[in-house]
Amino acid sequence: MLVKVKSSAVSGLDAFMVDVEVNSSKGLPGQTIVGLPDPAVKESRDRVKAAIVNSGFEYPQSYFTINLAPADMRKVGPMYDLPMAIGILASNSIVDPSSLDGCVFLGELSLDGGVRSIEGMLPMCVAIAEQGEKKVIVPKEDAAEAAIVSALEVIPVESLKQTISFLNGEERIQPFLLDVNALFESNREFDLDFSEVKGNAHVKRSLEVAAAGGHNILMVGPPGSGKTMLAKRLPSILPPLSLDEALEVTKIYSIVGMLDKKTTLITRRPFRSPHHTTSDIGIVGGGRIPRPGEISLAHFGVLFLDEFPEFERKVLEVLRQPLEDGEVTISRALTSATYPAQFMLVAAMNPCPCGNFMDSLKACTCQPSKVQQYWSRISSPLLDRIDIHVEVPRLKEEELSTAKTYEPSAQIRERVIAARDIQRERFRGTNVHANASMTPRQIKEFCELSSDAEALLKAAIFKLKLSARAYDRILKVSRTVADLDGVENIKACHIAEAVQYRSLDRGRI
Repeated sequence: MLVKVKSSAVSGLDAFMVDVEVNSSKGLPGQTIVGLPDPAVKESRDRVKAAIVNSGFEYPQSYFTINLAPADMRKVGPMYDLPMAIGILASNSIVDPSSLDGCVFLGELSLDGGVRSIEGMLPMCVAIAEQGEKKVIVPKEDAAEAAIVSALEVIPVESLKQTISFLNGEERIQPFLLDVNALFESNREFDLDFSEVKGNAHVKRSLEVAAAGGHNILMVGPPGSGKTMLAKRLPSILPPLSLDEALEVTKIYSIVGMLDKKTTLITRRPFRSPHHTTSDIGIVGGGRIPRPGEISLAHFGVLFLDEFPEFERKVLEVLRQPLEDGEVTISRALTSATYPAQFMLVAAMNPCPCGNFMDSLKACTCQPSKVQQYWSRISSPLLDRIDIHVEVPRLKEEELSTAKTYEPSAQIRERVIAARDIQRERFRGTNVHANASMTPRQIKEFCELSSDAEALLKAAIFKLKLSARAYDRILKVSRTVADLDGVENIKACHIAEAVQYRSLDRGRI
């Protein structure tokens, strides 16, 4: 007897439908699983048999051939346990085969028959809904994640026995419902705020500009000057994620198994801060079966690299292509996968190995050759891809002891959101989300300069010997500064501020 049970599988960031075909025939009891299964799938035969027996059902004394179609796509993970068990029981009429129509099954089985959580639930449910399916049976722990896809009727189950009872009409299970709007409302407050940061008004302004245009930024200053503290507060002034952006970010975290089952949907922009010992695979992604790295986990958010020059040179160099393209393609012998990586790079570093090169209180003890060697760890092409360079000096005593109140993140965020709204209208109908991602054609179209601004920019190019990429960066940043001011044409003051953010080009550090 042949039984077909619908399931799904993840490939990269997307998913596809899988038909679990179970054919029972006469012969010695046993199983053969075909359809490019990985070791975790092959081990399903033992988990499924134990789960069926320990759930109180008799394991059919037949030979089963289980095909995972399409057969040319590699199947990875234990999510086929539940559909395999259902198919085996349906072939022996323990489950009514007609009850499987219109249902999709996802879940790992424990040896006692429990249904366990799996990775990649959200992308699989998105694919299931796109194929026109209406009902999905999932582990209870994953029900909230699956219910993000409102087009699906999500049936949460805790065990194989409960699943059988539901299919046979012996038990009624209420579909799981989720209020997505309530999730967004519950995550509006931030624990860290810019009002807690004393002094450094020019650095706060540079971070506001970076947030408004999605620009990469490098902060250079002595230890204790507040670089890390400022970077950690950047998410509090970023615009909120849209529903489409939240879904895309959540899919990435679901695939790697990092999704918090309590929050279900990621409604805040990610902030990733990997240690400087992280490998290039950890940053970009990879593995035998390609998995997302830190740059994809920071998608639509912030990738903060503290102690920037301490990262290995090859780690920093692999950032260059994703910074330009907004995505990364990982190719392996078995398969390849493309993951989105539209992130803001925020880097922080000392000006020299001892950290005191710019310090007004402590003398630098580094030899000039050591300072040069320290800076040479960061290539010029990578620095060119960072729009804003800003110095972060140590705070003076009167700034540290002041009782002055500073502008809170909420007020800064309002200006950032207003600037992003302008950009959303400007780039409507394109794949560009912010000024930092403008193409050369868009720069020419949207970065119209006044005569004074054009003269100032020509003078800066001549004096600072700017590269073509740095020239484009100045235009993009000046476009963002103009958006913060709410004006259409870029003026000389906007160019001047953008040029100030090219400290390394001016040779001041």
